[in-house]
Amino acid sequence: MSKAPSTTRWRYLALLQLLRASEGVWDASRVFFGRWHLTSSQFNVLNLLYEYPQGCTQIEVSRQLLTHRSNVTGQLPRLESRGLLQRTDHSQDTRAYAVKLTARGRRLVDEIRPEHYLAGEHLLDHLSATEAKQLNAQMEKLIAAANIARQSYSERSTPTKRRRR
Repeated sequence: MSKAPSTTRWRYLALLQLLRASEGVWDASRVFFGRWHLTSSQFNVLNLLYEYPQGCTQIEVSRQLLTHRSNVTGQLPRLESRGLLQRTDHSQDTRAYAVKLTARGRRLVDEIRPEHYLAGEHLLDHLSATEAKQLNAQMEKLIAAANIARQSYSERSTPTKRRRR
């Protein structure tokens, strides 16, 4: 007779399911944005800049997207070469660029957004409004726990200095 899984096992199984779901959503996103020859990360940059018509710095983009500056820096030249955004010298900081959507970039976001929202609705249409709210609340808890874990892991992985004898 097998014993019921422990609470720890259920939590581990839930984590595996979350990772599987995340991978599935990421893959669906890749296919979705592929129609416009974009990655989801590139769309996130364009979508963010859509909300800031006056533009913002590359550092502000990375902070808003919660990603490292180098990730954003890699996306910008590709989007700029397609005429979707422009980088100009920042008026108040000579070390920074101001990043803005072009008219072409704005039109592309206008084209994608309705389908993007519809795709998101379709992905979760099996959930009731109450279940979606509960899922959102659970994800907020998980995000907070992941942030605490990341901080804890980074503190533990910082090498300690050895004392010289």
